[in-house]
Amino acid sequence: MTLQSLAILILVTLGTIQAEVVSVPFTNFGYVGVVNVGVGAGTYSLIIDNNSANTWVGAGKPYQPGPNSQDTGGTVQVSYENGDFSGEEFTDDVTLGSVTIPGQSIGVASTWFNGFDGILGLGPTALSEGTVSNEGEVPTVVDNLYSQGIIDSALFAISAAPTISINETNGEITFGGVESSKFTGDINFTPITSTSPANQFWGLDATFQYGDSRSTVLSTTAGTIDSATSLLLLATDEFEEFQQLTGAVLDQTTGLLSIEDASTLQSLYFIVNGVTYEITANALIWPRSMNSAIGGTSGSTYLTVGDLGTPSGQGLDFMIGYTILQRFYTVFDTTNALIGIATTSHTYDTSN
Repeated sequence: MTLQSLAILILVTLGTIQAEVVSVPFTNFGYVGVVNVGVGAGTYSLIIDNNSANTWVGAGKPYQPGPNSQDTGGTVQVSYENGDFSGEEFTDDVTLGSVTIPGQSIGVASTWFNGFDGILGLGPTALSEGTVSNEGEVPTVVDNLYSQGIIDSALFAISAAPTISINETNGEITFGGVESSKFTGDINFTPITSTSPANQFWGLDATFQYGDSRSTVLSTTAGTIDSATSLLLLATDEFEEFQQLTGAVLDQTTGLLSIEDASTLQSLYFIVNGVTYEITANALIWPRSMNSAIGGTSGSTYLTVGDLGTPSGQGLDFMIGYTILQRFYTVFDTTNALIGIATTSHTYDTSN
């Protein structure tokens, strides 16, 4: 597995319900992420993926049907950037923290890419169109939480903090509302971009600028916020521009950019709907305490910006991954097709 395919590693420890809002704390294991979800009679470690819509299990741990399990008679197949999944489609009880969703549609894997039990799909519902043989769109966990009256609004939010060691309980997923204690200032909302293919996902328009001179790295263009990607990925030509501006070189061992003198690194800014957000120089550094996890050396400074692998102008020119997301509060509003971003008390942390 490459860093570009890593997800937030999340371990759910508790669930609470407050005024039609479901909050589920999680533990980060580096930048590989899994949420523990009850499905039927089992508990599974699932990647949280806000840019795919299918929830499925059985890749690592066999599916254990619950008393309410029903085989829909359909087959399911989903392609991802780093592999494919196929199997049968069931409905069963799905539990997030203390909340149970009856009749949630889930896939049960017969073939898969390795490394996880499955995926918790939180992407736009339309992404599931055509993935199940005898269904059209498959309602997501958020859809069913809302339609069954468990939450008041069809939205979810993610908050966390910079992770500097394996196994840190420092994050929370909230379904149905926002937690005001998790962000500072205002949440600024922007519509999902109209540019294809970014508009199929949690996509938005943004401009990226580097340093005190605000040198343009990316002019206003479309990309996505992606909880299942570790790095900030930029279109190849823009990645090369960032590399030139920073003086970083590509490290052949880790596949990441490295920089000799971290004190020369400056902030990267992204502008969304007229609001400027600062990705500090510290946020651009891979946590030095975790260099060994990526095969790096303890004295080196690696960066959290990577190459998307495609040229700009393709309709998806960036992916804001988890190393950046953990410093901001992000809200994904299904009903209104809006993405919200706010600063947090960790936006300017210097932990890396």
